[in-house]
Amino acid sequence: MSESFDLDAPDRFTAGTVGPPGQRTFFLQARQGSALVTLKAEKEQVGALSEYLAGLLARLPEGAQGLRPLDMGLVEPIEPVWAVGSLGAGYDEARDRVLIVATEVVPTEDGDDADDAEPGNGEEEEEAAETEAASPDAATARFSLTRGQAAAFVNRARSLVKAGRPTCPMCGRPKDPSGHVCPSSNGHVVHF
Repeated sequence: MSESFDLDAPDRFTAGTVGPPGQRTFFLQARQGSALVTLKAEKEQVGALSEYLAGLLARLPEGAQGLRPLDMGLVEPIEPVWAVGSLGAGYDEARDRVLIVATEVVPTEDGDDADDAEPGNGEEEEEAAETEAASPDAATARFSLTRGQAAAFVNRARSLVKAGRPTCPMCGRPKDPSGHVCPSSNGHVVHF
């Protein structure tokens, strides 16, 4: 069983990557005092969290933003304690804090991670999600952010997601500098 974390007043919450575009590994990282928590995440998770937080912040009534951190880079060592399976976010009105909860990917009964399942008719994915959600062995990490920290995370995450490989204008898939096999071009390599 992995370790769970509850950082109720982190002085740092950020996202970052390691590796070149197309081979990047995404991370979420928080620090409170001497505790440094690094979690491995997927690009889509980081992007979805940033967009949700942007919408949440836009809906909140005016209030204190808190300080926006200037340095949003990852802190060494970048050693993830576990991989994120799901993310949730909300707002604690009493504390004026944005809450983020990450839940660990838990291996299924056959030993594979739930997020490594092959895409199919959706039934396997639903079963994997049910297994993951129902697993008492899943570690969690809770982060309670100021509005300023959440806004800085949104800006950082958006720039990281956009910094990836450009997309093909015909099919919308990422393309390599040498081109890519585009389904819209009947399987031919396309160079734009």
